[in-house]
Amino acid sequence: MANNDIQLMAHLMRRAGFGAPYEELEARAAKGYEATVEELLRADENLDWEEDLARRHMIGGHLGNAMPEIQGYWMQRMISTTRPLREKMTLFWHTILCSGDSKIDHPETMDTHIDMVRENALGRYPDLLVALSRDPGMIIYLDNRYSHKDSINENYGRELLELFSMGVGNYTEDDIKMAARAFTGWTLAPAMSSALPYQRHAFKFQYDPEDHDDGEKVFLGQRGRFNGDDIINIIARQPATA
Repeated sequence: MANNDIQLMAHLMRRAGFGAPYEELEARAAKGYEATVEELLRADENLDWEEDLARRHMIGGHLGNAMPEIQGYWMQRMISTTRPLREKMTLFWHTILCSGDSKIDHPETMDTHIDMVRENALGRYPDLLVALSRDPGMIIYLDNRYSHKDSINENYGRELLELFSMGVGNYTEDDIKMAARAFTGWTLAPAMSSALPYQRHAFKFQYDPEDHDDGEKVFLGQRGRFNGDDIINIIARQPATA
């Protein structure tokens, strides 16, 4: 087998995953570059055994009370997965769609957040933004649970436009305010207490229509009684987002 084929496959596996041992590179090179790319993209099968393997050191399968367990669990998934592109894209989106345990301060909610990114990592970006907007970890991290129809918090609206989609210079301060108004009512259900070590179950998304600003808004030149889904649809159609 030509060394160039091995080198090309090694480059692909570094880019679309986390590298691969030489024996795997040989097998993939024999299969062919295009066939390997197709296999990496067909990463939607449900492989429950991967999660079982990654969680085997967790008592009762639970995450306990420390972030190192989540970090170790995710690292094990990256090492052992047969779906390296999905895990690589999960890590990529995690660096863009920033969140952190320093503020979320609840391991199970952080774990759920990463699972949400993983589920949407290879899909449509608007779908990922919708899931992100409803994710309890992000609602905590960017304070949307403190954004009310009579007193908006602009953190999520600002980051959605600045970091997660269009970038500075493509929107106005008024657009941020309109986005924040549209996402009012996107909050958290009360977290039930738990007998498990981390003291409460993971937070759940809850839409509160009584706390949603249903008034008319002007966002990126469009007028309507927009909600969060409408805002994301408008953002997704902007050239700056693409």
